[in-house]
Amino acid sequence: MKTAFALFALAACLNTSSIHAAGDAERGKLQYAARCVACHSIDVNLAGPAHRGVFGAKAGSVPGFDYSPALRKSKVIWNERTLDKWLTNPERLIPGQKMGYVVADAKDRDDLIAYLRTQIRR
Repeated sequence: MKTAFALFALAACLNTSSIHAAGDAERGKLQYAARCVACHSIDVNLAGPAHRGVFGAKAGSVPGFDYSPALRKSKVIWNERTLDKWLTNPERLIPGQKMGYVVADAKDRDDLIAYLRTQIRR
């Protein structure tokens, strides 16, 4: 009985959501170029904030970027889970924010997140 429950629990954990799947950082780099560069850069603030070092950073904390009050007040720390929620529906995660773009496809989100994870602060 214990073994059956353990297997059921393991299967449930493995089948929860895309945030547990490993993304492809190379594909994510292409996704970033196709989807994000109109507003974002890895190293320069544009219409949106720079993304280098986003993992582990507090939302609304890139120096020199004029964030919405909602993002500045947010207590969100960027990681796989919060980035997945953000890319799925930014307004649901942080009501009052200014980003009006979503990434509906879970694989695309996984790949973008894998790429952003590689962009560490220098």
